[in-house]
Amino acid sequence: MTEEKLKLPAYGGQALIEGVLMRGKKALAAAFRSPEGEIIVVTEELKGIYKSNLRNLPFLRGLILLWDAMGLGVQYLTMSANLQTGEDEKIEGRELIGSLLFSFAIAIGVFFVLPAFLVEFTETLWGWSPWVSNLLEGFIRLIFIILYIWGIGKMKEIDRVFAYHGSEHKTINAFEAGLDLTPENVAKCSREHPRCGTSFILTVAIFSIIIFTLIGPLPMLWRIVTRILLIPVVSGIAYEYTKWVSNHLDSKFIQTITRPNLALQQLTTREPDLEVLEVGITAFNAMLKLENKLLEAAGEK
Repeated sequence: MTEEKLKLPAYGGQALIEGVLMRGKKALAAAFRSPEGEIIVVTEELKGIYKSNLRNLPFLRGLILLWDAMGLGVQYLTMSANLQTGEDEKIEGRELIGSLLFSFAIAIGVFFVLPAFLVEFTETLWGWSPWVSNLLEGFIRLIFIILYIWGIGKMKEIDRVFAYHGSEHKTINAFEAGLDLTPENVAKCSREHPRCGTSFILTVAIFSIIIFTLIGPLPMLWRIVTRILLIPVVSGIAYEYTKWVSNHLDSKFIQTITRPNLALQQLTTREPDLEVLEVGITAFNAMLKLENKLLEAAGEK
């Protein structure tokens, strides 16, 4: 494997509304298809945590980088939504913060608190062991996540976003395969990628099953409290696992154990058309151009 190949795991991205965000080690770029059909590009140098030594601390780096990546993702997702809706319907300020807090509360309630309530009911009704109930709780959480992803994918607007998600994956796969980034070449590549956020979500769900089961029996209140408070811990462990896996993708064993993660991406990606692929390619090229410029300025290339 060449030195260039070893650096490739730094490249990732995110689907936006009629757009794609691509992120490197030092730069990011977003490309949006405007209602008029024009491709608009925004680039940005990554600062803050991305230049801090904290990003090298195991477990802690996962929490910080995930938090910052989520913030950037929301920022550009909002930008893409505002581009499509126009000036009169822009989302910003308190309305945006309120929507995000409400969404987080709903997600925690549905995926962490509700399964705990359900298994408490089974323990009381059927007298199951708390150990079995903890295990059942994890599987209920996993089923809820899969059903949620499947359900929102039926929405026309989300289905379109999933096509841009497919464009993101295909573009990065084409680059890693050494292909010229043309829509026709990129279209031939897989829309599965091991560094996908969907894979991370599944990994979090699996580790939550293991960790919460090992905690053992708890009163109902403490069961709920631990589920909420340990979300960062589970996420940090899942991040380190995902990072380790991404560094060992040549292993047949790793390829085997990541198959469920890749399979789940069939729910969160769609086959993009050439115009959608063009947006993903534009975002990646813009990110790579700024990335190389910043690496050269820092003497790292």
